[in-house]
Amino acid sequence: MNRVYLDNAATTKIRPEVAEVMSSVLFENYGNPSSVHREGRSAKKCLEDARDSIAASFHCDPKEILFTSGGTESDNWAVKYGSRGGHIITSCIEHPAVLQSFQTMEKHGFKVTYLPVDKYGLVSPKDLKDAISGDTTLVSVMMVNNEIGTIEPIAELYGIAHEQGVLFHTDAVQAAGQIPIDLSALSVDMLSFSAHKFHGPKGVGGLFVRKDTKLLSMLSGGHQEFGYRAGTENLPGIAGMSKALELACEEMDETSSRIRSLKELMRSELSRNIPNIIFHGATDRSHPGILNFYIPGTDGEKTLLLLDLKGFACSAGAACTSKADTVSHVITSLGGSKDESKNSIRVSIGRDNSEEEIKSFVSALCSILSA
Repeated sequence: MNRVYLDNAATTKIRPEVAEVMSSVLFENYGNPSSVHREGRSAKKCLEDARDSIAASFHCDPKEILFTSGGTESDNWAVKYGSRGGHIITSCIEHPAVLQSFQTMEKHGFKVTYLPVDKYGLVSPKDLKDAISGDTTLVSVMMVNNEIGTIEPIAELYGIAHEQGVLFHTDAVQAAGQIPIDLSALSVDMLSFSAHKFHGPKGVGGLFVRKDTKLLSMLSGGHQEFGYRAGTENLPGIAGMSKALELACEEMDETSSRIRSLKELMRSELSRNIPNIIFHGATDRSHPGILNFYIPGTDGEKTLLLLDLKGFACSAGAACTSKADTVSHVITSLGGSKDESKNSIRVSIGRDNSEEEIKSFVSALCSILSA
């Protein structure tokens, strides 16, 4: 059976060029970047070359890039160690890495505001402006929602936060490598990203921290990452992430256009064959490959299992929560019923998918529904 992978928002297949770079680093740059001998200096150069490349892709200073184990760590670090007490604000549709970090801060005495969203999943700039008070120290709103693909009005939101002297963090895990990010123009204070969302390796990511932004160190025990994060760096992973982001940015215009056309084909075919289908998220400002929908009267989990048996991999939402017997907090926040929130399906199209695969998926789904 030929498998069709349509769960790219959960993770992506590593590119051969990336694996090649990682293999080379494993065998040729095996020294510890903190060591002063030749092998250590070679590893250090490899590390800083990767940092320079990632900074160039994001249009920022290399010293503003801190390497982490991935998006979850980056989000936790920004929220828990970037807050300065008092009042902090986020949206109700954030990834669990952000939401649960805010919940932890709430237990430690912070006042938290969870901003609502409209039926498309958009945060209102007015709601943010009304929520900010004199003791607000941090706002965190994701750039692209991982379940429905809606792109938030980040520039407007951080503009409001900065007018009041409030730090602004954005979880850009679903955005990096997928849509343009120019940090010379996008004046967020902190931004999280993760390699495995743009065909890089798992277990490595980063946190952009703008100069003069006060962030406490999360790990102690060494001087790595400019003294912010102790521990020997994951050099093969970092080098692989650098290559993956470089390729993603070089090919972004062409790749995004092709993926978006595949998503529109799927949306059109689903609408034509399933008249009562309900789509979630914004259409005019959306991730090129994420499509979330609900078919009334269907069991989402059963449908996903049957699709898997037919060779199609997709999901119910965030990989971090899809195994739990819970409803989607994102769909609920859009105004969806419990049934809709529990049984919606997320398809996320990637660079390796084809028009034939999209049509085959729709055909398979229709055959399941008619059985």
